[in-house]
Amino acid sequence: MTTQPAVRLVDASLRFGERTLWSRLTMAVQRGEFVAVLGPNGSGKTSLLKVLLGQQRLSSGTAEVIGGASAIGYVPQQGASEAANAIRGIDLVGLGLDGQRWGLGLRGMRKRRQRVEEAVAAVGAEQFAGKPFNQLSGGEQQRLRVAQALVGEPSVLLCDEPLLSLDLAHQQAISELIDRQRREAGTAVLFVTHEINPILQYVDQVLYLVDGRFRIGRPEEVMTTQVLSELYRAPVRVVNLDGQLHVAGAHSAVCEDEPHHVHQAAG
Repeated sequence: MTTQPAVRLVDASLRFGERTLWSRLTMAVQRGEFVAVLGPNGSGKTSLLKVLLGQQRLSSGTAEVIGGASAIGYVPQQGASEAANAIRGIDLVGLGLDGQRWGLGLRGMRKRRQRVEEAVAAVGAEQFAGKPFNQLSGGEQQRLRVAQALVGEPSVLLCDEPLLSLDLAHQQAISELIDRQRREAGTAVLFVTHEINPILQYVDQVLYLVDGRFRIGRPEEVMTTQVLSELYRAPVRVVNLDGQLHVAGAHSAVCEDEPHHVHQAAG
C-alpha cells in the first residue's frame, strides 16, 4: 500500500519577471522525512517555503501539503515581522497552538497551558519566556519561534534558518528536538539552512538550489565535488573531515554567495 506523501511538488516553477528561481521541480517528502534545503542567497529557498505556506503562487506546476495550512508548523527567518512583537514570549508560543481562538473552557485552558509550558521547556526557554518578546535576544527569540512551531504537533514543519543566532550548544539542542519530533510524531521536515553540518546526521534528503538549477538526493549523493561543480558551473571542492563537510571553490561561486557552507570551528 502506497503512503501519500506529506508534501508534494510536481513540475513546480517559480519565476519573477525574466528570472527563474527554479523550474520543473518535482519532489515528494514523506512523513517523518528530514529534508535540508540548501543554496546561495537568492536561490529560492525561502520562496519554496512561502509556496507551501500558500503565501506565494507558483508560476506553473502544483504544490500540495496534505492537511493544508492547519497541518503546518513554521519557524520564520529571524528578523521576519512579528504579528504581536510586544507580547510575552510564552504567549507567542501559545498562538502556535490555538491562534486567536477563545472560549476553550477550564479543562481546555489547563491542557493548553500544559502544552505551552512543555514546548517552552523543550527549547530551554523557561527563564525568559515570561518577558516581552521584543526585549529578548535574537537567540532567545529563535528558540521561542521553534517552540511556537512545534507546540501544535504539526504534520509538516517548515524551518527557515532556525539555527541563526544560536550558539553551538543550542544549535545541537534545537536540531535534536526537531529530529525527535519527526521520528516520534512522523513530522515531515523541510529545513532551510546555510550550514548543513549541525543537522547532517539527521538529513534524509538534500534539495540544493543554484541559479534555477537543482539537485535532490541523499547527502552523500548531492554534497559532492562533481555535483556542486555542475550546479555552480564553476570548480567547487567538497571534503569530508571527521564527519564535517567543508566546501570551497571559485570565489564567485561559493565564497561570495554562500560562505555559510564553509564549516566554522567551534569556539
